[in-house]
Amino acid sequence: MNNSEPNGGDPSLPTETSPDAIPTTEGVKSASSIDRFIRVSSSEPKTVSDNADRGIPRHSDVKSYSLTLAKAAAQVALDNNGTEVMILDVCDQTALFDYFVLATGTSRRQLHAISEEIDDKLQKDLGDHRMGIEGYEDSRWIVLDYGSVVIHLFDEETRAYYDLESLWADATVVPLADLGLSIPRASRSTDN
Repeated sequence: MNNSEPNGGDPSLPTETSPDAIPTTEGVKSASSIDRFIRVSSSEPKTVSDNADRGIPRHSDVKSYSLTLAKAAAQVALDNNGTEVMILDVCDQTALFDYFVLATGTSRRQLHAISEEIDDKLQKDLGDHRMGIEGYEDSRWIVLDYGSVVIHLFDEETRAYYDLESLWADATVVPLADLGLSIPRASRSTDN
């Protein structure tokens, strides 16, 4: 046995340069939404037919449709007093998603309300269906997976800890005002 070789001289063990040494997701049927948003794959093109196969309605412009979903989700979060609401355009960073919507809530009840109302709005008004949900029971970080849009609802501590804004720092922040979104009047504080 030659111990100077990377695999200790055993040809049945993978070496650092062999394809067997690289972990893949081949054969994996599904992954949780939280794990999925971290993986980046540029080899999977986003097409309208791909989305239709996943149960997403056919639209001529997938990114435009994704922005419509993200805008609706952000508005629901704002309407339900979510804070630090933002939309990140992640198209240039991953082929898996177009947008992330991030929002912070102050309680389990509020996070559940935002989550349920987003589902209701996107299903009833836009005809879209959620593909997956993670974290609902714990209610510290709820992830709603709509395929091209992933919505992250956090409590304050969890949002600060994971700091997705820094993790996805290369993403483009979509200004809510450019989309016609604003904080509802009843939620605004007044300075007197």
